[in-house]
Amino acid sequence: MLFNELQYWVFFALVMTGYVLLPHKAQNRFLLVASYVFYGFWDWRFLGLIMFSTVVDYVIGQKIHHETAETRRKRLLWISLGVNLGLLGVFKYFNFFIDTFAAVLTQAGVSANLPALSIILPVGISFYTFQTLSYTIDIYRRELKPTDDFLDYALFVAFFPQLVAGPIERAKNLLPNIIAPRKLTWAAFERGLGLCLIGLIKKVAIADAIAPTVDSVFASPDPTRADVILACWLFAIQIYCDFSGYTDIARGTAKALGFRLMRNFAQPYFAINPREFWQRWHISLSTWLRDYLYFSLGGSRKGRARTHINLITTMLLGGLWHGAAWNFVLWGAYQGGILSLYRVLPKWSLGSWFGLKRLIGIALFFQITSYGWLLFRADSFVQIRDFTNRLLFDSNALTAQLPPFPAFVAILIVLIWDILSERAGRGHFYASWPNAARAFVYAGLIYLLAFGGTVSTQSFIYFQF
Repeated sequence: MLFNELQYWVFFALVMTGYVLLPHKAQNRFLLVASYVFYGFWDWRFLGLIMFSTVVDYVIGQKIHHETAETRRKRLLWISLGVNLGLLGVFKYFNFFIDTFAAVLTQAGVSANLPALSIILPVGISFYTFQTLSYTIDIYRRELKPTDDFLDYALFVAFFPQLVAGPIERAKNLLPNIIAPRKLTWAAFERGLGLCLIGLIKKVAIADAIAPTVDSVFASPDPTRADVILACWLFAIQIYCDFSGYTDIARGTAKALGFRLMRNFAQPYFAINPREFWQRWHISLSTWLRDYLYFSLGGSRKGRARTHINLITTMLLGGLWHGAAWNFVLWGAYQGGILSLYRVLPKWSLGSWFGLKRLIGIALFFQITSYGWLLFRADSFVQIRDFTNRLLFDSNALTAQLPPFPAFVAILIVLIWDILSERAGRGHFYASWPNAARAFVYAGLIYLLAFGGTVSTQSFIYFQF
């Protein structure tokens, strides 16, 4: 059940209809059932997996909270880490590490026939695993008290708008919104639908429309330098619009239901350095890695050399979180490397947002980011090497077919939308506009979505992670 399919909006309409008729506790139970139905549409067999993770961390959270002996508290935390990361490792990384080990043995001249698992990756497992882990870790750190209501906790884990691809919510943010009665207002409902609409524009009118051009270049045996540059730029736009579009729809759906999910993107391509980029891109993941991995490794408290090691280690594991492939590890190393390099370079003031120096900084750093997306998108190390050589030494002739014109119109609209959001410092900058102005914008977006979007339905990129 994809956000960009009619089936989802029929489901949401049915959920919303029943939801508004129920009192608070019944709303929570109804949403939990709806969330399990939503997840079951992907593959009902994995419902048992998410329920198992929910039970384990609920029970361990209770025991950690009531335990006084530090040794036993730490042992309970390790059980939570072992169960959650063990499940993630089996389903997501087992075959990857087995294949890698077999390749190493082959290179050493040893023939090996190692076992492999014939399993599929449960959708959303990376997201809800990190979400449940943050719950037990926060309780262990005494930053959170566990909830005594198991069903409320189960809803925190399985809440359907953000279950499959985030944002990765913290219990301290989402659980109070579940436990306390929610006030439904027309203003919140309208802002929620507005977020859903701009999210659909990003996904359908942009990401899906430019995907064929990107795919054709990465599938081409002989792309030119101009083709590779175009593909890198377009993939940067595609993955941003695809993932932030999903987040917009998730946040918009939740807002219509009276929930407030965290902002996951804050105009990341307006960043001028890697540190700022990761403060704007996939914020729920970058802050999770910072708070639970980077700080746990020692952060910047143990000297300059250790700080660089911690940065690179964190980003390496962040890259591996995205997928069981070495190009994701290389992408993580690239991100860690430029973060580490940024820490030692001199810092310059680039002035106001509309200053020329800052605009040049944005344009230059976008090129650095786009090359990183080449590492992320490439099919193999051989393709990375080949595309890099073409960027450096090949001709400039463009042979790839450009995306359709409506996609460029949609890109311009989203660019203006992001500029207005950046200047206002908030996503719902349009809330104070007159009703007629908002209605005009909504009508234009609906028209573009209806007549400018692609007819093919594609899954969201981050569903594979």
